[in-house]
Amino acid sequence: MKKCLVLALLWSCSVHLVSAQGPVSDAGGLKISWEFSENNYQKKGELLSVLTLTNTGTRPLPAKGWTVYFNGAVPHNEGDTSVISVARINGDYLRFSPGKSFSGLAPNASVQVKLLSRPLRNITDYPKGFYIVFDADPSHGIALPLETKSAIDYTKQEKAIAEKQYAQNSSVQNLPEAQLSPVFPSPVSYRRTAALFKPAAGLKIMADKDFGKEAAYLAEEWMKVTGVKPSVAIAAAGAATAGAQTIYLQKKAVAFPEGYELSVTADQVVISASDAAGVFYGIQSLKVLLPPNSWDGKHAAVSIAGMEIKDHPRFPHRAFMMDLARNFQQKSEVIKLIDVLSLYKINVLHLHLNDDEGWRIEIPGLPELTEIGSKRGHTTDEQVNLFPSYGSGPSTGNTFGTGFLTKADYLEILRYATARHIIVIPEFETPGHARAAIKSMNARYKKLMTAGKTAEAKQYLLRDLDDQSVYRSVQGWSDNVINPALPSVYHFLEKITDETIAMYKEAGAPLQTIHFGGDEVPAGVWEKSPAVAALLKSDPSIDGVDDMWHYYFEKLNVMLKQRGLYLSGWEEIGLKKALVDGKKKMIVDTRAAGNNFHTDVWNNLSGNEDLAYKLANAGYKVVLTNVTNMYLDLAYSNSDAEPGQYWGGYVDVDKPFSFIPFDYYRNQKEDERGQPLDPSHFNGKERLTEAGKANIVGLQAPLWSEIITSPERFEYLLLPKLFGLAERSWAADPDWATAGDPAAMEQLYQKSWSAFANVIGKKELPRLNAYAGGFSYRIPTAGVSVEQGMVKANAQYPGFVIRYTTDGTEPAANSKVYSGDLPASANLSFRLFNSAGRGGRTVKYVK
Repeated sequence: MKKCLVLALLWSCSVHLVSAQGPVSDAGGLKISWEFSENNYQKKGELLSVLTLTNTGTRPLPAKGWTVYFNGAVPHNEGDTSVISVARINGDYLRFSPGKSFSGLAPNASVQVKLLSRPLRNITDYPKGFYIVFDADPSHGIALPLETKSAIDYTKQEKAIAEKQYAQNSSVQNLPEAQLSPVFPSPVSYRRTAALFKPAAGLKIMADKDFGKEAAYLAEEWMKVTGVKPSVAIAAAGAATAGAQTIYLQKKAVAFPEGYELSVTADQVVISASDAAGVFYGIQSLKVLLPPNSWDGKHAAVSIAGMEIKDHPRFPHRAFMMDLARNFQQKSEVIKLIDVLSLYKINVLHLHLNDDEGWRIEIPGLPELTEIGSKRGHTTDEQVNLFPSYGSGPSTGNTFGTGFLTKADYLEILRYATARHIIVIPEFETPGHARAAIKSMNARYKKLMTAGKTAEAKQYLLRDLDDQSVYRSVQGWSDNVINPALPSVYHFLEKITDETIAMYKEAGAPLQTIHFGGDEVPAGVWEKSPAVAALLKSDPSIDGVDDMWHYYFEKLNVMLKQRGLYLSGWEEIGLKKALVDGKKKMIVDTRAAGNNFHTDVWNNLSGNEDLAYKLANAGYKVVLTNVTNMYLDLAYSNSDAEPGQYWGGYVDVDKPFSFIPFDYYRNQKEDERGQPLDPSHFNGKERLTEAGKANIVGLQAPLWSEIITSPERFEYLLLPKLFGLAERSWAADPDWATAGDPAAMEQLYQKSWSAFANVIGKKELPRLNAYAGGFSYRIPTAGVSVEQGMVKANAQYPGFVIRYTTDGTEPAANSKVYSGDLPASANLSFRLFNSAGRGGRTVKYVK
């Protein structure tokens, strides 16, 4: 059976011939259809697509004088280029235009072009953002509709996915609540008691003086549940006592930073901690002890079961990275994110604020960064905005392609996060991935040079104007790397650093580090830069062009140390290029190992499986950010209908949950293609030493935003994967992580996974139906299998309902509930629903 995915409805209008009397107002009846025809064309590992242009209007499309722009994987013509020629402009920004033999397109006529590109993996690869520009009106782009369809047969693939899901789900037992941890993430220890705390309307909050802010926070949270705000009383440390109908926040010596003790009796709740962070996390555990539906605003009273909990985090650095640069999210979504991060005791929000496709924060004194660098839309010279990317289209009014946080926005985010004990780490990606900044400073240079202000124009220039180096980044950009030989580059870095420090000071927010990226600088950069050549000649301590890397980050390190900060970056800040077996390869650079560099190590792909351990053993501080387990932007599965990246494998909630920080070789069962790994794969890889363990400061899960065009898509990829990060970064190693025997490890793991799945399905996802306004988390697909002619279905998380239909239609919230095996039928369809009646993606039974 062939599957057809239609991503957009066909839109039509009348043809409008270009006129010199005014701007072109529409694109006429131009219809674009993109069909994916064959995924392994001529057995050469390429995708064959057919691009069809059809004129449904009443006037002819001209033989020349127009260009269509779009974003996607770079295709090339399969054969003749004289009719329609397709080419890359830069990055993922592409165009097609009429060739010399194109004679125009009469009404009701069409033309087809065959294109070849990399194989299609899922809907992430679909081209998008089509628009047309007529030569007579070159500054004006007109959005075009797109019909996308696939002739590729995914039947076997979808069947295999459903069967694999069924097998995985089969190990999950439906457990009673008494067998589940009462709070999440799992605490160090807990003991249930027979008591029941049933606060009446007169509930009071009593707090020692150091915990006044946390007491006020708790009062606000309690009011969200009951509609009644408790009174708050603050006393000198040790002077207060907890009476009946009281929640007492007590300062008490607790052995671990951020640790707490929580006691729930029939009369009162006592949360004890040495520091405010510990009290705050005790409050989060108290909130999680409330029934999951407490946040729907319909509860005049709540009760809490008796409990004694002692708890503290495993790692001090429990981080989530939000990418605002590739595609933008509004301040409101950042605030909402902080709410859910703090609920699950994640204490670092790493904000990726710039990249090739956007600069997303206001920097006083450098207005061009947001005037130009925060906007994407059609442009001929990028003097007023950047090229479209990721389908953002011709208009700068696109809310995911265009946007930035004002200074006021950022101050609000900092204050909100600080009140919830979340440290916000700003990232300014350099020297690569810096195209938005480069283009912004180019525009500033041109504007000031035109005004005759030469010195000001050159003050913050980021590129050598005479550089003839040729390179292409992983994402396809040929002009996205800052030149480290220019003094103006360091003026720019000092400027954004000082303005950032000032914002944190104004907000009263802690700032210990700034993340300066360091990721994915391509080969070929700086090789033909006169500025670099002059520096190499004047400074013999720099060992060639490749050593400009160390030069750059050493200068950054000195600048940050002068301001009382340390340098954070991706793993490349601790690496250098060297000849290994006659080939250039990135290896650990021991020169910077003692500089307190904090490295977010993402690359554990083939050939770099042990990179994080090498850096930690060498003396670098390491945040484990392994792509195979922690990259939340990777698709949940290899289904063609599942949104998400796939270059690093596939990540469902089990991947971060199964992560073993100090021996992650044991948990990695699949490679970056999603294929099983041989047990001998990690033989010979460097192991983490005891000294290296002390340098593992924590875990981080990034969510890159290339395909995130809405808050709903962001939350879909975020949740429930975030639960795995929360559990592994807070809770101690579970018993299965240290079991020596593989069979025993697997048995213990399945037991632990079963309990975790119950917590997710029965407690935490139902809580997020309403918490902080509710989240559009992913509802999993049903597992489906066939045995002896009977179709079986199951769910990943207990607490979700499977509904089905027998006529091929999509199951709805009132469809039949699956309760047992069904006779095989070609029209069987299954769909999971949460407690609020929202459904996931439908899975059809395939013979």
